[in-house]
Amino acid sequence: MNKWCGLLLSILALGQFACSQRQFAYRPDVQPPAGMPGYTLVWHDEFNGKGQPDSTSWGYELGFVRNRELQWYQPQNATCSKGVLVIEGRREKLANPRFEAGHQDWRHHREFAEYTSASLHTLNKKSFQYGVFEIRAKIDTALGMWPAIWTLGVSRNWPANGEIDLMEFYRVDHQPTILANAAWSDANRRAVWDGAKVPFSHFLAKDPEWAQKFHLWKMDWIEASIKLYLDGELLNEIDLTKTLNPDGFNPFHQPHYLLLNLAIGENGGDPARTAFPRKYEVDYVRVYQKK
Repeated sequence: MNKWCGLLLSILALGQFACSQRQFAYRPDVQPPAGMPGYTLVWHDEFNGKGQPDSTSWGYELGFVRNRELQWYQPQNATCSKGVLVIEGRREKLANPRFEAGHQDWRHHREFAEYTSASLHTLNKKSFQYGVFEIRAKIDTALGMWPAIWTLGVSRNWPANGEIDLMEFYRVDHQPTILANAAWSDANRRAVWDGAKVPFSHFLAKDPEWAQKFHLWKMDWIEASIKLYLDGELLNEIDLTKTLNPDGFNPFHQPHYLLLNLAIGENGGDPARTAFPRKYEVDYVRVYQKK
């Protein structure tokens, strides 16, 4: 009798564990950061506070910034709540204080912004050269959304400073796609890309509820290479012996700072028929470096 009771209890315990593991994917991780053998956790943000993110780590991009995107970036669209950073995309009309009729720059000749969002960065606050970066997030995959996790080098102008895209999600030939990229400069100051484009259908085929869950993006960056992973699956490996600007400068042999943003429109597609607000949630950011 005791044998069968013990077996039943074991089966129930396994069932509860499996159920707990399934539910974990839908909610923030409340456990403290785990150790990594041979590495030290040099910086992390678990976003466990309330209100604005920690100002000692995060700054903001403001207004219209790049790619003729539709959103006006502003700090108030980024808040911490219930253990996550929420970057919210909103449909709201704002007057552009930089507006100048007839100006050649698109940032000035738009009289109004029709959408708002937030773009956070660690420029002049936190930067890192090499290490393992882990970012757990739940991205918004609705039409018009362009969420990203990326880095930029601290020295030189883009693209000569180097860009690493741990994650971008947008439309490629009208198809939802997850990207993992790096870029540097050619002789004409144009970007040279080493990019991976994985159809979103690849992930949905494995899990139809993928978009409702948190996922782990990881970068393993050493002097020789950058490896970019999603939930343990290697998406791209960049050979850093080949990422030289024309003057011989390697932008991936310098410190980089981190950016988290939700763009709207352009590569993300037309958001006109998408319901708002939209939410891109970041559970944590962790950076480990070799001891």
